[in-house]
Amino acid sequence: MIEPVFMKKKIFREGEQLGRLLLRPFELFAEKEASSGILILLASAAALIWVNSGFSESYENLWHIRTLIGAAGIVLDRPLHFWINDGLMALFFFLVGLEIKREVLVGELGSFRKAFLPVSAAVGGMLVPALIYFALNPAGPGLRGWGIPMATDIAFVIGAMTVLGSRIPRGLIVFITALAIADDLGAVLVIALFYTSYISVHYLSIAAVLLLVLVVMNVLGFRKTLPYALVGIPLWLFVHLSGIHSTVAGVLIAMTIPARSRYDTDDFLNRASAVLSQFQCAGSCGYSVYTNSEHQSAVRSLATLCRKVEPPLIRLEFHLHPWVVFLIVPIFALANAGVSLQLSTLLPALSDPVVLGTIAGLVLGKTLGISFASWLAIRTRIAELPEQLDLRHIYAGSILCGIGFTMSLFIANLAFAGTPELATAKIGIFAGSLISFLAGFTMLYVVSRKKEEPRRH
Repeated sequence: MIEPVFMKKKIFREGEQLGRLLLRPFELFAEKEASSGILILLASAAALIWVNSGFSESYENLWHIRTLIGAAGIVLDRPLHFWINDGLMALFFFLVGLEIKREVLVGELGSFRKAFLPVSAAVGGMLVPALIYFALNPAGPGLRGWGIPMATDIAFVIGAMTVLGSRIPRGLIVFITALAIADDLGAVLVIALFYTSYISVHYLSIAAVLLLVLVVMNVLGFRKTLPYALVGIPLWLFVHLSGIHSTVAGVLIAMTIPARSRYDTDDFLNRASAVLSQFQCAGSCGYSVYTNSEHQSAVRSLATLCRKVEPPLIRLEFHLHPWVVFLIVPIFALANAGVSLQLSTLLPALSDPVVLGTIAGLVLGKTLGISFASWLAIRTRIAELPEQLDLRHIYAGSILCGIGFTMSLFIANLAFAGTPELATAKIGIFAGSLISFLAGFTMLYVVSRKKEEPRRH
């Protein structure tokens, strides 16, 4: 009887190790997103302090500094604000595209049954906020802002859950992450379809040809990322010139990045074993790489093999993610979060339909849309709850998803650029996101605490 017990323990340990291995990417993602949330918060606070200090004019002047870039007769003379919102944020959307493609191929969106719950929750969490906003802004200049409360800021949501540590079931973070990625895809579609003012068929045709070139490169087996960048940058330019928001180009380019490596794992192991066999020493090798040319060559061969076994999509996502979450998004927050909070303008703004629609959409719309869509999917048995979760966790998470912030600010700039409604929309975003954070965090704390408390007899 000893052997079967030993085998059970061994199987259990191996299963536990496999579980930790599968969950580690989500843990790393959560850690980075949580840290990014702090930086975004600091950048936003700096913008608010700057605008409401005696140096507000310098804040506006900084983002209006013009920079000229161009060649071959096509020149872009744009302010710094453009290069942040349309240039740097294209990299943000490129990363979003990579995450979407990975999740669809091998992640939580990889099968109908796995994807249905977070996707249906994301759809509900976009439609209901938009309808609530529209009900409060059926006409007038505020109507264009209906897309503002549809967004979810994953950095702040994950950051809020991370504060609670081990109280939060890992399945909830996985569910919210998949929901947010589906939500990002919906936001990209909304931007492309509804926030495009004009279309240039000429430039759009050139962009389509360049996109086709990227697809052909993928089919032909191009695995180095430089050729994709050389074609992708002009694609970004022509998408912008076509009238479609240039950040959409980031997602389109991401969809063409290869998700398969040159070598599969078995091939890599065989080749790596052959290279490792070159490290033969009489006794200890020590620091032989300094003096042994064969060992130096073997190390370079191993490095090449490691690059070729890692899919370009995974490699780009891994290397780009820190730059986006720690630099690009905080810079975007600094450039866009500045709004006057003087009492003379703040109090009248709180009764503005744009502010009310944004707050109601984020706080009520996200909660009702996500929780109802999730309940309906589970009730009809089309989807099932992840392990360790119940509907209370989903409800608490849906409240937190009302933290729109980064994407909401982005859509607000598209909807109200150069109009007084932009400032009021920002106030609504700040207020709605803050209420959602406080209510969602409190609810999640209560739900998690109740789940941990032992039953008393």
